[in-house]
Amino acid sequence: MRLVLTGLIFAGGLMFLLIGIGFLIDPASSGVDFGMKADGPQGLSTMRADMTAFFVVAAVSMVLGAWRRNGDLLLVAAALFGIALTGRIVSLIADGTYDGFAFPMLVEAVTVIVLLIASRVLPHRIG
Repeated sequence: MRLVLTGLIFAGGLMFLLIGIGFLIDPASSGVDFGMKADGPQGLSTMRADMTAFFVVAAVSMVLGAWRRNGDLLLVAAALFGIALTGRIVSLIADGTYDGFAFPMLVEAVTVIVLLIASRVLPHRIG
């Protein structure tokens, strides 16, 4: 079970790292995949900074947590994706649905569940 969880988290972390690097290099193209359109340099800067930060921090905590078998590090990414999922739920209630709304919610929910399970299964560092 540990090996499977570690592999899933490592693979997911690498995928999220590539997404984050995509936002750093070409935020306009990456934003289209997420339903975002930059409104000039300020929008590009915000997408480049915020989306890169979100995905790279999540990815690094996932990869390091899996590599070091450290369940505590996985809680960082679980919190990020949990908050993102909460925002999507609020938006679903406030704004309604759109084509393809369920897929990102499913990805975030599965990511949170896998990370929370792994955070309990993998050892915790004390001190």
